[in-house]
Amino acid sequence: MAKSKKSKKSKHPSLMETAHDIAKGLHQIGVMDAQTMRKFDLMCLPEVKELSSSQIKKLRLREKVSQPIFASCLNISAATVKKWEQGEKRPSGTAMKLLNLVAERGLDFLKSNEPIAA
Repeated sequence: MAKSKKSKKSKHPSLMETAHDIAKGLHQIGVMDAQTMRKFDLMCLPEVKELSSSQIKKLRLREKVSQPIFASCLNISAATVKKWEQGEKRPSGTAMKLLNLVAERGLDFLKSNEPIAA
């Protein structure tokens, strides 16, 4: 199973993570220009996983928040969260990316000033 970022079960970085770290080092020492580094960053973006309605609900329940609180954290309406969880509506690409971040880092991440790139 190919993954573009570290699995919680694996203690070893993926090949893409290792290559990206090398590219960052080359950029920092001036061997790779900023434009090439940006292109490399784009190639290494993690895959956005599609979440089912039940997975979205499980994510919200894992975070121990109500639909209105979850919606507020995501800057959407509670009705939208309800429709996602009931399968009446699917999150947009941007919303799905945000849900992936919450799944990976937790809802508190949205409330922090922590940078996205770890």
